[in-house]
Amino acid sequence: MGNDGIIFLDMILTITSKTVEDTLAIGAALGQALKGGELIELTSDVGGGKTTLTKGLGYGLGCHDTIQSPSFTISRVYDCDRDLQLHHFDFYRLQDAGIMAAELAECISDPLAIVVVEWAGIVDMVLPVKRIRISINAVSETNRVFTVTVPDAAGYIADALASFTKLEQVA
Repeated sequence: MGNDGIIFLDMILTITSKTVEDTLAIGAALGQALKGGELIELTSDVGGGKTTLTKGLGYGLGCHDTIQSPSFTISRVYDCDRDLQLHHFDFYRLQDAGIMAAELAECISDPLAIVVVEWAGIVDMVLPVKRIRISINAVSETNRVFTVTVPDAAGYIADALASFTKLEQVA
């Protein structure tokens, strides 16, 4: 329950991608809508499409370098248009977040940073409760179903993805 008896609703969007190009386009639409200060948590199995979606997101943000998986480096930072930076973290290989949790917390507090986190379980205590969550289900070699949970304050994300989605609201 919010202020003055207003109930704020998270939105859940379901998006189907049939090709890698579809996934890149979904990421690009999301990237174009981002303003800075957002955190996106990506979940899927290994090879589920997290990095492909992030590549599209980087394209939409106007990142100046090619987005690469941070699986072995744990984090990568990209300069983008509008003075924004994309911080891409992958905690798959870590048993203990250690100093990386502090680095992540610093990035989250930067209003010009867009933070993408893969395998976030190990740093959940650092992540804000209100974040964009994207769960990716690989249905086949190229088909993906994205379930995007958008916090009430980020309705502009739902607007940007509207042409790709089925939408429902949850309390």
